[in-house]
Amino acid sequence: MLAIVRIIIVILFTILVCVLGCFYCLLTPRNPSHVMRFGRLFGKLSYVFGITIISRVPAKAKAKAKAKAKAKAKAKAKDYGPSIYIGNHQNNYDMVTMSNAVQPNTVTIGKKSLVLIPFFGPLYWLAGNILIDRANRTKAHNTISQVVQQIKKRKISVWMFPEGTRSRGRGLLPFKTGAFYAAIAAGVPIVPVCLSETEGRIKLNRWNNGVVIVEMLPPIDTTKYNRENVRELAEYCHNLFKAKIAELNQEVTEIEQKMK
Repeated sequence: MLAIVRIIIVILFTILVCVLGCFYCLLTPRNPSHVMRFGRLFGKLSYVFGITIISRVPAKAKAKAKAKAKAKAKAKAKDYGPSIYIGNHQNNYDMVTMSNAVQPNTVTIGKKSLVLIPFFGPLYWLAGNILIDRANRTKAHNTISQVVQQIKKRKISVWMFPEGTRSRGRGLLPFKTGAFYAAIAAGVPIVPVCLSETEGRIKLNRWNNGVVIVEMLPPIDTTKYNRENVRELAEYCHNLFKAKIAELNQEVTEIEQKMK
């Protein structure tokens, strides 16, 4: 019964946000500021699923939002600036859990087929996210070039999942190099965002689905890397993720044991 109620709430909430969101985005279509706004709204579904989110985002990463709020006072806060955020991609719940870490002026990269999803697809495109054709390697390569151009021209950040697909309980998959090529070419840092494991831990018929930790790590300077050693950067980040996720999983276990 609880699962049915949750599903109904999620469907109604999603339709409402997407429909109203599309009208809202039409006022300033493809504006990158929309992505964080609607990402945080979908993050509110964590309460519906009975998930306790612990979000750890450095104050410096939030400086951009603070500076914007104080723009009239001409405040100038130093933030990470244009960056490429990378996260581990586990399942569909990432939209509820990891979206809480999306920062201002950040867009995501998704499959072109996402636009065909009723209600959500049009909002995803209107919000300013970037769509790529994974079935066409040439177009995908050109998209990376376009990402670099957009970062430089519009001073935006981009969120990417270097695994390229959902891991669905298979552990952290090998990283593809697209995100790292883009970071090196654009001359921007890589910012890792690690999420504790959620696969198999969230049950729709269970009231309390425990704790999930989202942690943003310090930015990684990419200026010492080039196209020849991009794999080295990818491997370094992969090892960093693997160690941090194991650490977060252990912390989640300890927190939940104390809660019992």
